Amino acid sequence: MSQVAIDGEYIELIKLLKVAGVCATGGAAKIAVAEGGVKVDGEPEGRKRCKIRKGQRVEADGNVIEVV
Repeated sequence: MSQVAIDGEYIELIKLLKVAGVCATGGAAKIAVAEGGVKVDGEPEGRKRCKIRKGQRVEADGNVIEVV
């Protein structure tokens, strides 16, 4: 599990996937979300710009990211 610290209130899901290094580009992040390969707090998430807040966990491509 990796942790990503955010400064603001939230980070958009596709931006988080890029920052965490799960996806190399924003385009790859959009595809991963569109194909249903991303979960937020254990539930599938299909919204590319879903607001991820501190304390939430995102799972993608075998990686778990905790937002702090």
